[in-house]
Amino acid sequence: MRLTTAQALVAWLIAQRSQTLDGREVPLFPAVFAIFGHGNVLGLGTALEERRDVIPVWRGHSEQGMALAAVGLAKAVHRRQVGVVTSSIGPGALNMVTAAGVAHANRLPLLLLPGDVFTGRGPDPVLQQIEHFGDPTVTANDAFRPVSRYFDRITRPEQLLATLPQVARVLTDPADAGPVTLALPQDVQAETFDFPDVLFEPVVHTVTRPRPDRSALTTAAEALRTAQRPLLILGGGVRYSGAGPRAVELAERHGIPITETTAGRTLVAHDHPLYAGPLGITGSTSADSLAAEADLILAVGTRLQDFTTSSWTGFAPEARMVTINAARFDAVKHGALAVVADAAAALEDLQPELSGWRVARGWTTRAAAVRAEWDDYIDTLRAPTAELPTYAQIVGAVNDLSDAGDYVMTSSGGLPGELIGGWRAEGGEPTMDVEYGFSCMGYELAGAWGAAMAHRHGLVSTLLGDGSYLMLNSELFSAAFAGHPFVAVVCDNDGYAVIARLQEGQGGNGFNNMYRDCRTNHPVPPRVNFAAHAHALGCVVFTASTADEFREAYAHARQAAVRQPRPAVVVVRTHPAAWTESGAFWQVGVPEQLPGFEEQAAGLTRQVRYLRP
Repeated sequence: MRLTTAQALVAWLIAQRSQTLDGREVPLFPAVFAIFGHGNVLGLGTALEERRDVIPVWRGHSEQGMALAAVGLAKAVHRRQVGVVTSSIGPGALNMVTAAGVAHANRLPLLLLPGDVFTGRGPDPVLQQIEHFGDPTVTANDAFRPVSRYFDRITRPEQLLATLPQVARVLTDPADAGPVTLALPQDVQAETFDFPDVLFEPVVHTVTRPRPDRSALTTAAEALRTAQRPLLILGGGVRYSGAGPRAVELAERHGIPITETTAGRTLVAHDHPLYAGPLGITGSTSADSLAAEADLILAVGTRLQDFTTSSWTGFAPEARMVTINAARFDAVKHGALAVVADAAAALEDLQPELSGWRVARGWTTRAAAVRAEWDDYIDTLRAPTAELPTYAQIVGAVNDLSDAGDYVMTSSGGLPGELIGGWRAEGGEPTMDVEYGFSCMGYELAGAWGAAMAHRHGLVSTLLGDGSYLMLNSELFSAAFAGHPFVAVVCDNDGYAVIARLQEGQGGNGFNNMYRDCRTNHPVPPRVNFAAHAHALGCVVFTASTADEFREAYAHARQAAVRQPRPAVVVVRTHPAAWTESGAFWQVGVPEQLPGFEEQAAGLTRQVRYLRP
């Protein structure tokens, strides 16, 4: 079949199918996000236009925003579908590097198709081309290499025959899932080749479930059997495997308390008697206290990042670590007893190995007891006050007014801690996306667009601060124009409040985070009118200044978003210094000499001199 490189690539994308966790067959690539420029408008753009009735193309308004939307889409469908994003060369391509980092850190599939310079080099240097003085093969797209699981530059049409199977492998493999970058030189996009028909035959990518090595599984079971205080940690791999019910069943059968990581959040019903709460710095004191007492940690589907492990201070030094993970890279961390396998398959095979074994009742009942104390603390934080609404009150209201099947999101600032620590889930289908692998400001709005596009049942709500809104808000208009509804709650607390908390809480002076501490030439600097701005981007807007007003505004926003359909934005002034505190330790780079140290040291020296004989 004689096609251009771009036509062949689009035909291949259309031929790829995927099987969801519940057995439905869907397109592997359900959407393309595009901003066209001179690096992709004629080659790939023309090919996409020819097949526009088969593969939807959505126009975005920033390349980073589009790519983050594709990441949000992939998370919402548990990695069973992949968003495609294309840009021109130069700045358009580089704008997507941050989103590639988000996908890489969070193990989420993403296909990036940036345009590239001419391989023939006849018109060099072309518009937006960088020129490496020592290597003419280097282009802006080489910046994707560190944040791509697979990278290729297509310099001949027939190279697609070798690279596309690798593209599919990485995007659908549970161990290797992550961003793929195919740099497409603009002359090669337009060149033709006689592609074999087999390249375009439909392929259904099913859920692969590698089973564990029998020896490793037996060793893990023996370790569990000898444990007196085991703790089960459920991570994102449990979600992507669809292994949540199986994990809860194993815990119930053997009396093992359960905690969740950020990526595994909402897998377990909040009121389950074995649920101790979310783990780590943004988690709960209830789960953290059990982690400190446990003599064995069974970590399933988690890469054990610092916010889960409290910078590796959260576990008893003598506690044994058993990991189940599809990726050997993650399974072997910190000398763990590693079981490399799909979470559902490993838990199924582990069950018979533990037959007849059960944890002592005193440890089993600890989960509900300590979580009750955490619940009392959250109830106190959610209670109405006369001051500005707190994040905890905002999260509580959204939680109370959400329906089964709704989906809640956030990413950066103080809201991850509030949402992870304070949300009360019904369990079953995962209903939360806290992007805290890369903690990308701006993901909250762009990712919500992708999640709303993919979410079949219920409404998406995303929570963000004023800083994230100002960082990246262009995809509000993209979603409004496209007709994808969600609710965005914008919490205005006058600056980067959570970083100010970190800065001042570790002995530093308030500087360049809260607006009151920032340099300005104005005696009274201007404020952002978030409501007017969101309205100008085509959104339905509501405002609130008290907790009661917020409840009413959020309830109206839910109705308006679906009725329009378009994003509904609720702008609420929030307290700048009221937080949910787990008390866990987080290691950060605190200066060995803080401001004023030299004066303090000089004073101490004088005191010592006076005391000398």
